[in-house]
Amino acid sequence: MITRIKEILGYKDMVRSMVKRELRGRYQKSVLGFLWSFISPLCQIAVFTVVFTFVFPSNIENYYIYLMAGMIPWQFFQDSISQGASSVIQNSDMTKKIYFPREVLPISCVTAKFVNLLLSMIVVFGFILFSKVGFSWHLIILPYALLVEYLIALGFALIFACITVYLRDMEYVVNVILMAWIWATPIMYAPESVVDRFPWLETVLRINPMASSVYLYRDVLYYHKLPTRVDVILPLAWGLVLLLVGEFIFMRLEGNFAEEM
Repeated sequence: MITRIKEILGYKDMVRSMVKRELRGRYQKSVLGFLWSFISPLCQIAVFTVVFTFVFPSNIENYYIYLMAGMIPWQFFQDSISQGASSVIQNSDMTKKIYFPREVLPISCVTAKFVNLLLSMIVVFGFILFSKVGFSWHLIILPYALLVEYLIALGFALIFACITVYLRDMEYVVNVILMAWIWATPIMYAPESVVDRFPWLETVLRINPMASSVYLYRDVLYYHKLPTRVDVILPLAWGLVLLLVGEFIFMRLEGNFAEEM
């Protein structure tokens, strides 16, 4: 596996080129272009803020910042998984004609979404700056939170990308899974509000990699506190395990990609 990782690193220029192509091509014929990277998640946040402020009132102060700290990372994760799952089959012609480590395809997809996440963070900072929440020195932990979420997203993207080659329905199954997954992640609600009523849900949240990741973002951007040792170690452990498992499965299934496509 170490040899394989070195080989993938040797194709970093190809990854860079594909990321640029993805970022330019996605919004090339759109009037607002890159602005959709900000508008789409902001519209989601606006809808949820209205719903949980007026329809189902929440007692969380500065709820829109609380929501942003979870929704923006979730949008990156959702886009990485849903589009990463189809990254290999959408580039079937390239896969059949030239040799390169096929992992380059999901890696490029997730990296392009990661660039969008970094741009979206600029918007988050703007809202925090003009809110009562403000910033604190805990912001230095943000790069760590971004890194571990990238690892988690890439691990899942590798798993789903290779499975989708053999089982095309997985592309649609993933979207259904994500629709349920968002509610199993404390983005729109405070975890204490459900754990107090259903104690068993604490276990569910702890085994949810995205819940661990969201806790990190919230501690840094909203609560201004140091994450607990568990909240620091757990998402990193998830990221490394998922990445290793994803690469192992990808290597085992990659051999027959050309025949399946």
